Amino acid sequence: MNALPVAQLEQSHCLSCSKDHNSHPFSRWHLPGMYRKRLRQSGKQLMSRRVWRTRAVFLVGAILVGIAASLLAMGSDWASETFLHVIDNRPWLPFIITPLGLMLIIWMTRNLFVGAEGSGIPQAIAALHIKRHKHLRHKLLSLSIAFGKGIMIIMGLLCGASIGREGPTIHIAASISFALTRFARFPHHDISRGLILAGGAAGLAAAFNTPLAGVMFAIEEMAKNFEEKTNGTVFTAVIIAGITALAINGNYAYFGTVFAKAEFPGIFSAVVICGVAGGLLGGSFSAFLVYGGRYLRPWRSGHPYLLALVIGLLLACIGLVSGGQTWGTGYTEAKTALMGIGLDSEGYPAFKYLATLLSYWSGIPGGIFAPSLSIGAGLGAELSQWLPNISVATVALLGMAAYFTGVVQTPLTAIIIIMEMTDNQGILLPVMAVALIADGISKIINPQPIYRALAEDFIRDLSPSHSEKQQGRER
Repeated sequence: MNALPVAQLEQSHCLSCSKDHNSHPFSRWHLPGMYRKRLRQSGKQLMSRRVWRTRAVFLVGAILVGIAASLLAMGSDWASETFLHVIDNRPWLPFIITPLGLMLIIWMTRNLFVGAEGSGIPQAIAALHIKRHKHLRHKLLSLSIAFGKGIMIIMGLLCGASIGREGPTIHIAASISFALTRFARFPHHDISRGLILAGGAAGLAAAFNTPLAGVMFAIEEMAKNFEEKTNGTVFTAVIIAGITALAINGNYAYFGTVFAKAEFPGIFSAVVICGVAGGLLGGSFSAFLVYGGRYLRPWRSGHPYLLALVIGLLLACIGLVSGGQTWGTGYTEAKTALMGIGLDSEGYPAFKYLATLLSYWSGIPGGIFAPSLSIGAGLGAELSQWLPNISVATVALLGMAAYFTGVVQTPLTAIIIIMEMTDNQGILLPVMAVALIADGISKIINPQPIYRALAEDFIRDLSPSHSEKQQGRER
């Protein structure tokens, strides 16, 4: 049998595809042409004003996220310290400042900065998942909302509300990133998902100095899936925003270095007890926050200032009974527990739990990250009394991981964020175990994650059919 010429064989068949060999992209005749085409495309991108403008706008946006996160952190610390200084030796003053402050903030959210209420993470998630009527995203993410959110978080801490700044930082960062679409033409996948995801991840990374946790939160909670085209955008934004925040605040661990260690064999009982307790309390907190908020929605719509007045008075009462430990983010109490020092107030976790619920139900802007970490650390400090063979710091760290996971139901984020905030990897395996236990227990109590449920509320409120029904009721 006569063999066909080599050239004829190469042209007639290719083992890797059913097409003609000459059309195969990796044939020896087409490789040089393909490279020349790619080089020309790369050269055009390098010389393109539009491409460089897009990159410059994205760079400026990521830097602005880092600056905004740092300014909000400094403003929040100042507000918390100022409130404590003002009410020092004046236990009656919160009964005036807190109700009036909440009423003023509610007025601002209803008249000046509509869409700035609540944590902010649900708004960012809702904006990601709006498929139809994409123009409605501007009602959830805008520079006006970002500015108002930052101002009102500081005001909330000035009047003693039990709120955090981390969720609002994510909202602000996502708003800044989404606003970039007005100044440059970004690829479609960056506009629809990448910029919002990148802003959210960068906001968390800059707020806590936890870059890995920022990326993981974007994957685990905000997106639930991670597209290949958006991962570079997210990583770049996290790096730039994180470097900016580090340049302003310096390199630090949020809670400092926590000297907790895995103390065998007693650590096993601590993991089980903290995991179950944290899952139960965290799951109940998320259920109460979501369903209680829905129950109170008619009051927030019809009698917003009366509701704010009542909640403000209740917060003042809780602050007085707890010895003033429920004001603000709870950072000091959490750090005290992680240092291995018992808290002065008995029942601190319960008081902080209730104060945080009430603050969120009032409708003011405010996050639950920092208060949840504080409640978890306080829970661990309380449980350490039943675990005398294990240090208070170790049980407090486990309690923090368990309760935080129970609230947000994102165990990987909880593990990473706590390891980065405490600069402690020596207790990694127990923290992983306690987070998984708490996540399982929490899902039994509240199957739907808290931010998903809240995001669905925002999406439903923005739907045209719901708006028409609301207008009909008002008429």
